Amino acid sequence: MSAKVDLVKLPAQPAGVAWPTEEWPEGDLSVKVAPKLAPLLDHAFSDAAPEAMGETHAFLAVQGGKIVAERYWRGFDRESTHHSWSQAKSMTQALIGILVREGKIDVQAPANVPEWRTAGDPRRAITLDQLLRMSSGLKFAEDYVDAGVSDVIEMLFGTGKADVAGYAAQSELIHPPGSVWSYSSGTSNLVARAAALAAGVSGEAFRDFMFRELFRPLGMTSARPKFDEAGTFIGSSFCFCTVRDFARFGLLYLRDGVWDGRRILPEGWVDYARTPTPVPETERLGYGAHWWLGMAGPGSFSANGFEGQYTVLVPELDLILVRNGKSPNEQKEAVMDWMGAVADCFRDK
Repeated sequence: MSAKVDLVKLPAQPAGVAWPTEEWPEGDLSVKVAPKLAPLLDHAFSDAAPEAMGETHAFLAVQGGKIVAERYWRGFDRESTHHSWSQAKSMTQALIGILVREGKIDVQAPANVPEWRTAGDPRRAITLDQLLRMSSGLKFAEDYVDAGVSDVIEMLFGTGKADVAGYAAQSELIHPPGSVWSYSSGTSNLVARAAALAAGVSGEAFRDFMFRELFRPLGMTSARPKFDEAGTFIGSSFCFCTVRDFARFGLLYLRDGVWDGRRILPEGWVDYARTPTPVPETERLGYGAHWWLGMAGPGSFSANGFEGQYTVLVPELDLILVRNGKSPNEQKEAVMDWMGAVADCFRDK
């Protein structure tokens, strides 16, 4: 799938710890972690919300397969669902993995985009791998503030909302495929539609596929994926979940795509997700294949969403950190700093 690199080994489910398909096992914070974590949580959940971070609506820490810390802001509890925003991109990557396991799709082959089939269209050469790695070479303005220049706003809420993949497919090729990294929600919706084409279903039938193959085996009963009028899962942005279900999704990846003895994702797929893609030096985080890299230190990887939605996996600590909230872009750096500081609480320092 990609060149081999040294990756932190993924931990196995500890013996005697039940898989959280029905209920999450719960444990206690160690006496070394608790006093370091408490002030960070008190700060994030202070009322009023801290100006630098914005609102933190939910936080969950899972270590060794057990919930060891959980807190909610006023008006939220464990049954509350939260916006995924771009955490849905990582779920879309999982759906592609399932289709790879079934032999229905090849990430190294040109992506199935009907609009690009015309002879001589240079976009025909763009592979699914390049879309997953945000290296397609397509022009797409990922701006969440200025609707006048934003392709993502136009795609999700404007003229493209009825057919998000059709909108994204209009994007012009401005760089040779594979040569430039540029984050794009449009490419994720092309990936989501390619998944549906490979599965041979769309709309409600594709929703059934998502639940049958991914959500239901993990016990993610709260998952609410959103579809456009064309029947495409809006895989760039929309799958609401409880914080505990985001953690279940994280656990699937921390356990190398295996859930309670059943292989959900093909062997090597999680390593593919966290194998680095070259990114500009201006990017704070690294990027793999629809997963971000490095928020909680070397070897960590995460599903990240707009306004501070994070599911962060730290293999060396067998740790999952989930944070949902409302933190505008100018507060993003502070929230990522906070997530890193929370992870450090679990390290021996």
